[in-house]
Amino acid sequence: MISRRQFCAVAAAAALARPLSAFAKPIQGPSSIEALLERARHALAIHGSRIARDDVIGLVDFGAPSHQPRFHIIELATGRAERVLVAHGRGSDPAHSGWLRSFSNQPGSKASSAGAYLTGALYEGQHGRSRRLIGLDESNSNAEARALVIHAADYVSPAMVTRFGKIGRSEGCLAVAAADRETVLDRLGPGRLIYVDKA
Repeated sequence: MISRRQFCAVAAAAALARPLSAFAKPIQGPSSIEALLERARHALAIHGSRIARDDVIGLVDFGAPSHQPRFHIIELATGRAERVLVAHGRGSDPAHSGWLRSFSNQPGSKASSAGAYLTGALYEGQHGRSRRLIGLDESNSNAEARALVIHAADYVSPAMVTRFGKIGRSEGCLAVAAADRETVLDRLGPGRLIYVDKA
């Protein structure tokens, strides 16, 4: 008999192996997602006192290229997952190769920061409806000072992938397609975990 933890890990890996959309190329494989999922579970254990809701988490696999839908929204109890495109920071990919090369927590770096994030309040900003992010680790402790948030951007879309083979870059925010914004903001409401890293 397998444990609930083992069941969830297997179910999540199986769900993540199924493409969400026609433009998505195959992801690297369940093993990389399983590794990130384990790190996210560890982050839940460490930061549990600050995570109000642990039914759904966000998992951003920046080890995958930007043309792949690498923002995973996972129901932990069932392993059900949705995947959407997400941009990395321009400071993490200066040559705009479509691959994240490095993380940074430094203000002004315009780079993505790795680590566990707590989802905060919604607000209306220059990109419309957006959600604040609070960095929980030393590697992303400047998230609020850097105004790293979830927002929609016109440089993130399947059309960009079709035309350029990659999407655009943010200034460190988790920028998603306009068509995916409401799904991401609503499924990952306040008090949930988003874990960002490379496998």
